[in-house]
Amino acid sequence: MKKVKKTNAARILDELQIKYELKTYPVDEEHLDAVHVAKEVGMPPEQVFKTLCVRGDKTGVIFAVIPGNGELDLKALARVSGNKRCEMVHLKEVLPLTGYIRGGCSPLGARKDYPVFMDETCRLFDRIAISAGLRGMQILAAPGDLVRATGAAVDSLIM
Repeated sequence: MKKVKKTNAARILDELQIKYELKTYPVDEEHLDAVHVAKEVGMPPEQVFKTLCVRGDKTGVIFAVIPGNGELDLKALARVSGNKRCEMVHLKEVLPLTGYIRGGCSPLGARKDYPVFMDETCRLFDRIAISAGLRGMQILAAPGDLVRATGAAVDSLIM
């Protein structure tokens, strides 16, 4: 069996002694969306969470972690994050801000410790998947453990 190289996100979970599974899948540059990733890892899209990089007018950069088939409600995120307004960070800014590329953005191990907000539907599952910080790799773990590891506030974030 091929040994999987650990990412910063996985090392953070190791340090916190959190149980997780790393799941790899073939990367399709044309289909980096979470619904496609869910098919590749054999999970329903509502159980594979995507990390979105957002900027609040008061807080600056924050992460929204929502189900792969969900659409972020920017007004709800603004409300729970203490902002009046939130907008998606432009794609060209994501790498310099986070150290991650599109399709590989994780709420763990970014360049800075940005505030994390996770959609409450994470609580519906024993395990959810989030990006391990690389395209082609997901971390599967208990939502409560991921909330603890990221320091996430959990609330309703999808439309």
